[in-house]
Amino acid sequence: MTPKLRIATIMARHGTTKYQSAVADLRALFERRLPQIEHTFIVVDNALPVSHEERLDGGMTLIGGSNAAWEFSAWDSAIAYLGSRLDDFDFVHLATSAFRQLYVDYLDRFSERMLNLMLGRSVALGHVDYYNESVSLLGVGSQSWLRTSFVFLPPAEIRLLKSLVSVTSKETFFSGDPAEPFLKEAPISPGYRKNILGWLTGDGTEQGVEWHSRFKLDPTTLPFFESKVLAILNEQMLTNRLRAQGCAVVDATWAATVAEALEWRGEPFSIPCWQQQLVARDSVAAPASILA
Repeated sequence: MTPKLRIATIMARHGTTKYQSAVADLRALFERRLPQIEHTFIVVDNALPVSHEERLDGGMTLIGGSNAAWEFSAWDSAIAYLGSRLDDFDFVHLATSAFRQLYVDYLDRFSERMLNLMLGRSVALGHVDYYNESVSLLGVGSQSWLRTSFVFLPPAEIRLLKSLVSVTSKETFFSGDPAEPFLKEAPISPGYRKNILGWLTGDGTEQGVEWHSRFKLDPTTLPFFESKVLAILNEQMLTNRLRAQGCAVVDATWAATVAEALEWRGEPFSIPCWQQQLVARDSVAAPASILA
């Protein structure tokens, strides 16, 4: 009999004004898709003092967290709270209260079969997004990233990272001028700047998708813009750093597409590059042009 998977969910939120049903929605998703696991659920709320600790219904724990780097510092707070207990789990599941925004069909593709196939491997499993062209951040080129609102990874990968926060200094990137918000010398490529501005304040990234909370960039919204951009950069850097330490980025839809065949074969398998994964997805497949 296969032992039950042990999974620790760390959901980051900032108060309960937005995404009020997030906790209930995530619990329902786990009950539907992963009913046999041993589940530890920690909610870390950046609107509460770091010292806050409270037991919630259903065996959940609510703690306060640092809001210095939004969800990334919140996850760090929860990891510190878990301490050595982190290593007791097969997977750590990082989530945010906004996990049901934008494309969400991949959420119903997770299964115990999929996670068992990834067990014991250096992988980070979630939804892979990509730009039409490669961009550069801090001298590292990349075109794809894991959407960090819903990611599974082994505790060992978190230990290697040491912190989930990668960038914190606004002075490195921003000019303070809403008309030209990025410093000319900022370590972020022109294409990346264009994508970020298009996503937050314009018509998206030329892929037919728009962010649900677009806003006009002016002196009153500039502080939020800068904080949101740092979150975007931290999301990209998390993927970059995972890859740099030898962790394979695995797209959940691709994994669901091939899981049954891989389980039936019952033999070791390789994880293809992100481009091959996305082209092979059985839904929302990427165009073959990204293979070029």
